[in-house]
Amino acid sequence: MSDKVRLEGVVFYGFHGVSKSEQELGQRFVVDLEVERDLGVAGCSDDINDTVSYVDLYKLVKEIMEGPSRHLLENIAETIAQRILDLHQVESVRIEIKKPEVPIKGSVLDHASVEILRRKQK
Repeated sequence: MSDKVRLEGVVFYGFHGVSKSEQELGQRFVVDLEVERDLGVAGCSDDINDTVSYVDLYKLVKEIMEGPSRHLLENIAETIAQRILDLHQVESVRIEIKKPEVPIKGSVLDHASVEILRRKQK
């Protein structure tokens, strides 16, 4: 499958992290999301019901990113991926979550991130 719907560079403010300060003060997170789905029918029909709505994907990610605090980016990514696979007709989900303000003393880095790829079980 090579057809994809993407959301890239979506910024959320959340209260995720292992440290108490991350959970209390919060920080920015940047999400890149990609789902695979055959877009041929939608390309011909011009009907939103024949694709996956990026608005629906955005709302799902927003709910989790801005929802209750979680310790690990891995847990957030897995939750998002599984919800998308359960709720939408997609073949796979790739999600990367970046943490630009990494709380590592003396660190100079652009961001820390996790990326996962999950496929629908047949």
